[in-house]
Amino acid sequence: MGSNLIQSLQNIRDFRAVHGRRYPLWLIMLLVIMGIMSGCSSYHALEDFGVRHYEALCEKLGLTLNRLPSDTTFRRVLQKLDFALLAQQFEQWTKNNMEMEPGEGIAIDGKSIKSTVGQSDTGYHSFVNMVSVYSQRQGVVLALQAFESKSTSELKVVQKLLEALALQDVVVTLDALHCQKNYTVNC
Repeated sequence: MGSNLIQSLQNIRDFRAVHGRRYPLWLIMLLVIMGIMSGCSSYHALEDFGVRHYEALCEKLGLTLNRLPSDTTFRRVLQKLDFALLAQQFEQWTKNNMEMEPGEGIAIDGKSIKSTVGQSDTGYHSFVNMVSVYSQRQGVVLALQAFESKSTSELKVVQKLLEALALQDVVVTLDALHCQKNYTVNC
């Protein structure tokens, strides 16, 4: 097995100025991941998650903080964070720590992100998509990749994700988009 998630998150270089840092970047990222896995979908919800679990988190993580990050701290950090680095680090940790069982079901799907449509005045609409690779047995997203429809396609993103994960002896489910005549998925 590989490292724990905190060690993996500590590998992400902190881009913030040293002056004024109250929380280590790994802690903010850990709270974001835990909050999202618990259903948080806003900066306020992430702050509420920290408030609700303050005592348990401080005890388990050995923290000596008066409080956990506020919604504005989450907003400032997430607006400047290189999402690709976080996703890459998380995926590497997942790959090293999640064991696939033979025949395990892996679901892959892409979704368009609301309010990201660009070029709406032309015949070609550009929008941001997210493709996720989900382990049905473990209830965990193994990989996640954002892309813009004008620069690539879901088909190509799925192929790259599967190559990177190098899954073996699993059952992969995809939607109808991937049932094209000249398209094969290589795992």
